[in-house]
Amino acid sequence: MISRVLVAGGTGRLGTLVVGGLAARGIDVRVMTRNPHRAAHLAGERIEMVTGDVRDPVSTMAAVAGVDVVVSAVHGFAGPGGVSPETVDRDGNTLLIKAAQTASAEMVLMSIVGAAPDSPFEIFRMKHAAEAVLAASTVPSTVVRSTAFLELWVDLLNNTAGRSNRPLVFGRGQNPINFVSVRDVAALVEHVTLDEATRGQVLEIGGPENLTFDELARMVVADSGGSDAPRHIPRVGLHVLAATIGRMRPELGRQARAALAMDRSDMTFLPGVDGVRARFPDVPCTSPAEALRELHAADRTQ
Repeated sequence: MISRVLVAGGTGRLGTLVVGGLAARGIDVRVMTRNPHRAAHLAGERIEMVTGDVRDPVSTMAAVAGVDVVVSAVHGFAGPGGVSPETVDRDGNTLLIKAAQTASAEMVLMSIVGAAPDSPFEIFRMKHAAEAVLAASTVPSTVVRSTAFLELWVDLLNNTAGRSNRPLVFGRGQNPINFVSVRDVAALVEHVTLDEATRGQVLEIGGPENLTFDELARMVVADSGGSDAPRHIPRVGLHVLAATIGRMRPELGRQARAALAMDRSDMTFLPGVDGVRARFPDVPCTSPAEALRELHAADRTQ
């Protein structure tokens, strides 16, 4: 019986929802975080905070000790310095897998639809590498792959809109992309964390619509009462950014290269092909319009 779960990356957008959902189900949840101050919003009767870094084997082993399941919701895409997909998504997850094996714990690994060794996205390659390590281990595990988190990209578009209320789109913005609400993903992660029948499986979840960045940006603008078209950073500008400032600030170079890949790679997902909502009927299928309304309502209450 599963009674105690470790969530690595528990202070992030996905992790926060997973921690709250598991605690509400009566599960004791341990949150592993590099910065305890970032976890203040997670305080609760069944929630324990431990300071640790998945890049550090000692603190990782200590955090995993005594839990039944390890949920890895970590990512190193936007981090500065030594935080990167290589050090977090590949190497950090490898340390979590080793710690889970030592502790005889099960594992739920958060990955990405399209993870592959030859992907143009660094984070996709590193997620695939972590999946391979997990598959080669003796740890009973479930892998959850999702498409792009809708709320993350809505926040980025809002943050770049400025006074003009014209979000900034990287590249042409004409490539269809599947966006999924993080709430949908969190609901699935909660289910598979507690459902041991999913061990040994890879489950994929996406949203109900494929949208271009231009279409999503126009929805964000309309949600705030505007009607103007978004602004764009052309591809040549992204190439220059990656080759100049991106060399001095690796996280910016990483973002520029990812933006170029998102502007031309196939990132579509056919609604319903994942099968997870048929299997778990209470996992929601939130449309972009519904997610925007929820975000707008949350902003009004803050």
